[in-house]
Amino acid sequence: MIVVPVKEGENIERALKKFKRKFERTGIIKELRARQQFDKPSVLKRLAKEHAVYVQKLNLSKED
Repeated sequence: MIVVPVKEGENIERALKKFKRKFERTGIIKELRARQQFDKPSVLKRLAKEHAVYVQKLNLSKED
């Protein structure tokens, strides 16, 4: 359960923004969208490998 403490006199818009950020970090929406269709394990493995290569290239370019 997500709890967002609201301080006295705090704007409701700011509290909603905090809630949205916390909710997004939980990954619930991402998981629901992934469950809407079946992806073959081989496809998931290939995508994970491509993502790892991409991240590795980013990290190497930052070091230069």
